[in-house]
Amino acid sequence: MSTRLYPLFYPGNPQLRVFLPNFWMKLVKPPISNQPKNKMQFEVSMGMSQLDVMNYLEKIYNLQVVHVRTYIQQGKFKRVPGKGYIVKENDFKLAFVTLTKEMKFEFPNLFPADKVDQEIENEKKNMDTLKESFLAHKKRNQLRPDVPGWFL
Repeated sequence: MSTRLYPLFYPGNPQLRVFLPNFWMKLVKPPISNQPKNKMQFEVSMGMSQLDVMNYLEKIYNLQVVHVRTYIQQGKFKRVPGKGYIVKENDFKLAFVTLTKEMKFEFPNLFPADKVDQEIENEKKNMDTLKESFLAHKKRNQLRPDVPGWFL
């Protein structure tokens, strides 16, 4: 699964070693929202094959993978503002993984609505206390209009 060459054992070297693969996988939220629940999309390193992706998910995450499709997505061409020349972004490999029908995957909701509502309520309370303290300060110093605020 890895193309990394591991060092040979010599007496005196540390006995406990962890060899990590030089592959990486990044879960990508698909642009299509009506994708089946048993399909996942990953951005993977260019050296990974379909078999590598399948073995990686089965051995590390204990997922039952039925099918894997990969393809290399070309990077976008962009014109550099102000310079005029064109630059191409790096190519990347996408892997589309199909799990068994029983397994369902939903992309995690990172910003749940109830937490957002609670944060908004807390911010409103903080703003109300700040307004009250400012009005109290203003009322306290209304007879001294010529004194600067930093002096009070």
